Amino acid sequence: MTASGKTENSKLAQVLTETQVQQFISDGFVKVEHAFSRELANEARTVFWKDLRAYGCVPDDPDTWTYPVIRLGMYDQKPVVAAANTTALRAAFDQLAGQGCWLPCRSVGTLPVRFPSPDDPGDTGWHVDASFDYEKSDFMDWRVNIRSRGRALLMLFLFTDVGEEDAPTRLRAGSHKDIARALVPAGEAGLSLRELIPHIADTSARPEVIATGSAGTVYLCHPFLVHSAQMHRGSEPRFLAQPPLLPRSEPWLGSLEQSNVPVARAISLALEEGM
Repeated sequence: MTASGKTENSKLAQVLTETQVQQFISDGFVKVEHAFSRELANEARTVFWKDLRAYGCVPDDPDTWTYPVIRLGMYDQKPVVAAANTTALRAAFDQLAGQGCWLPCRSVGTLPVRFPSPDDPGDTGWHVDASFDYEKSDFMDWRVNIRSRGRALLMLFLFTDVGEEDAPTRLRAGSHKDIARALVPAGEAGLSLRELIPHIADTSARPEVIATGSAGTVYLCHPFLVHSAQMHRGSEPRFLAQPPLLPRSEPWLGSLEQSNVPVARAISLALEEGM
């Protein structure tokens, strides 16, 4: 797909099946297994643990894991960047966001490390990630608009095995459609996170899916997907990075009705369903 959203099959590697692309459009996410190697995941965790030692955390000593969550981020070390730029992922980015429409990842954004704990981490509310107006001092004033200014994809990188008890991110399948319909009346200005609160509450009936998988799994999500963290009830720390896939230019989505880019198709179909 080109920046205009036209298909060029001779140039575009097909990493995701058509079924997976359709799942992304309908559910708002697709699970990519073995998106990067377990070896890269191991090397990246070594980098992360070096910073966790500043909090007194030691890999093999659960008595030192005294926080329910520690937020690290913005890593640009070689194994971390390599994990976000594998051939498979770059091809999947082309398929979902459009060839030539995105920038290679130079870091992995915020990295919440969740530890087994009975304490509430205080950050488990359902939300949509904002994508612009970051200069505002109150994060609730950050914004999202119908053409997803500032974000091509929401991504979840699993750097550890994540089972059902290991604080997997919760996803509301299909909730991106509800958010699209809420955003369209606001036009290019979009809505702030504060203004989105009642619309997020309206997605509560959507099916809940948990983002489990082995280290090296990546969930590629529509920018409007409603999601949340949860408490860690397992036994080992969970490492997950959540970088955005950034657009190469703005506006990165042109006509929603005419584009073949799956991010845009999901939005236009949601608006048609809401008529």
